Amino acid sequence: MSGQLTAIRFGKVHPIVYYAVQAAQTGQFGAAKRLYNIGAGKSRSNIMPQDLVLIGGGHSHAIVLKMFGKKPLPGVRLTLITDVSHAPYSGMLPGHVAGFYSYDECHIDLRSLVEFACCEIIIDRAIAIDFNRSQVICQNRPPVKFDLLSIDIGSTPATLSVPGAANYAVPAKPVPEFLANWNDSIAWWRNHPDTLLRIAIVGGGAGGVELALNMQSRLLKEAGEDTDYETARMNYWGILNELLGRGKQEEKLENLLEIHLFHSGAELMHGHNRQVRLRLQEILVRRGIQLHLMEKVSLVEKTAKLEIASDSQYPMPDAPCPIPHYRIYCESGLELEFDRIFWVTQAAAASWLEASGLAVDANGFIQVNDCLQSISHPNVFAAGDIAAMLNYPRPKAGVFAVRQGKPLFENLQQFLLQKPLKPFVPQQQYLSLIGKGDQSAIASRGSWMWESPLLWYWKDWIDRQFMKKFIDRTQKENKETQFL
Repeated sequence: MSGQLTAIRFGKVHPIVYYAVQAAQTGQFGAAKRLYNIGAGKSRSNIMPQDLVLIGGGHSHAIVLKMFGKKPLPGVRLTLITDVSHAPYSGMLPGHVAGFYSYDECHIDLRSLVEFACCEIIIDRAIAIDFNRSQVICQNRPPVKFDLLSIDIGSTPATLSVPGAANYAVPAKPVPEFLANWNDSIAWWRNHPDTLLRIAIVGGGAGGVELALNMQSRLLKEAGEDTDYETARMNYWGILNELLGRGKQEEKLENLLEIHLFHSGAELMHGHNRQVRLRLQEILVRRGIQLHLMEKVSLVEKTAKLEIASDSQYPMPDAPCPIPHYRIYCESGLELEFDRIFWVTQAAAASWLEASGLAVDANGFIQVNDCLQSISHPNVFAAGDIAAMLNYPRPKAGVFAVRQGKPLFENLQQFLLQKPLKPFVPQQQYLSLIGKGDQSAIASRGSWMWESPLLWYWKDWIDRQFMKKFIDRTQKENKETQFL
């Protein structure tokens, strides 16, 4: 059997004993010892196995799996349904876009994590829930039976209300598709260093602003070739301004890169204090990112690609390619063309949740009580962006998904043990650390703001400490413990 536990089915053997044997056979001696100690002598018991199915590999579920690995329950079979084997950590994604973190540094290896938790993993996308049969319907795999269900699938930017956006814009989520398009943009930039690249970002919230700054950082780093970011930044914004003159440098930048940020409101980053909003707007303008405030995008369409015949009277073998592919139309009448359009607007939920019969709010998010339990289906829990707490509405932010991980784990175990659930009260305010793309950050909490490079290093330390919890836990356990 390979290093991952897949398609596990039980006969008359108690699942804890079965998992202990499988863990030992695959070299997971630390996990095997824990399971053996819990399950020894229980194979002849009358405990009926219970199926706990987790849909999605979000932050909350990553914590749940880690805690189940440390504290498994006898008679409980775990299954994770996820469409990715590596889950992105949202706190480090802007830094990854800027080139500060590698892919592995900002992604949780779910295969390693499910091995630690002795959990079955199904790489597929859930598309419906059949509550009559207690089954999760997958896109490609057979239905998965459940007794208890937990959902942590995140959200996606709302594009359906704008014609053409779903077809021609790249949403910030799902992250794998976004990163694939971003990497394509970087590759195109490398192959066409003397050609104008025009990028549009739709959405002026924290996500859109941070994306604009970090995208520009990465592209200017690419333009600086082998130099590090600070050298490239000095080349573009400092030394060359003096040697070439401000006008020449601005002209050079305009011929290489344009980043436009569209926002329907009068000010950026609704939900943050005015000092933060104005400061980030000032930074964007100073760095040459073109702001389009009070501009609501109404249509996105694909433009015809310019073809140059080989027998043309004026052949252009070195003509830049591609010519801008997409055009954005705004309600004001503004029209602009771009090579790439990225969509970072208000979050939306998967439509199959409501279609399956779950109680959802006006935006399609699962309504849960203070225990993160669905108000319509007691055997369904939800956390992260996909959950909407009735009594404690909060913004869609990774910090809340992380904080919900432990109470979600505790209430899943309480439910399985038929014990009272524990209410969870999320914090009302939270500290937001906004990276500026230059290894400096702005801290925002309530009416307070602070800007410093120290904040970026503090954020970097916090993020790395979080990721260390999930790095190759199985190997760590095997080194620390030997199976008897």
